[in-house]
Amino acid sequence: MGFGVFIHRTDSIYDDSPAERYQFPRQYLGRVEACAGDWIVYYEPRKVVETRGYFAIAKVADVVPDPTAPGMFLALIEPGSYLDFPNAVPFADAAGVIEQGLLNEDGRISGRAQAAVRSLSPADFDRILARGLGDGPTILPRLDSDAPLDGLQEEHVPFAFEESRARVSYLSSRLVRDRIFRRTVLKAYDERCAISGLKLINGGGRAEVAAAHIQPVQANGPDIISNGLALSGTAHWMFDRGLISLSDDLEILISRQANDPDGVRAFINRSGRALAPQRIFERPHPRFLSWHREHCFKQ
Repeated sequence: MGFGVFIHRTDSIYDDSPAERYQFPRQYLGRVEACAGDWIVYYEPRKVVETRGYFAIAKVADVVPDPTAPGMFLALIEPGSYLDFPNAVPFADAAGVIEQGLLNEDGRISGRAQAAVRSLSPADFDRILARGLGDGPTILPRLDSDAPLDGLQEEHVPFAFEESRARVSYLSSRLVRDRIFRRTVLKAYDERCAISGLKLINGGGRAEVAAAHIQPVQANGPDIISNGLALSGTAHWMFDRGLISLSDDLEILISRQANDPDGVRAFINRSGRALAPQRIFERPHPRFLSWHREHCFKQ
């Protein structure tokens, strides 16, 4: 087992679904198998316009042949492990390359940077995780704030390994994951309710909207941004109880069982459609919307 990096882009030619599976050719089989049972970081290449860089983590549960594509394989993602970063982590910043394992002996970027699948050192994994998931103890525990950024001596590697394990173990907490998911979703929706269009900030400077899962966690809904909506308390209540739902093109649907349909119509924004983030990958995915209509919405 070991940490790894999987390169993924929204317009990929591969049959990827980051929270569920990662498709790859045989040439990467050994590298992916080395990640089985462990955590990987998803990375979007720099040549992608408005790249997200390192954008999420997930745990590889198993590696199997793809039954639909001869010569291809699937890394199956452990349900409930995927988590988007609230903060996209760039390939490099003013201090240099974030993933320092890509540097050769001369301090230059090596050919490993082009590999779609590659191993990741505990120190690099921890550095990416800390930058992607938060800024301080409200998100991640402070385990070694004085660790140098230019790597660790060989004798310190076991400590870096245990530190990384502690961080991902911390992320198994539903409370922590919900907090991170909220930050990610509210940032995408500019802290505005997708149904009413209102952006209300309370006296403490906190947005009065919640991050709602379209397909609930209890029903195996993943913590991926395309399974999220920013909703005010009233909208969240109606959505969870199936009094409103969304079509695939984000038209707001009102249940016939709503006791005050005119009041509901007055509550939703004038367009009659849910507000959506600008970036396609952040918008509600039709698969999750279909689940909500089939299992929650009171037709």
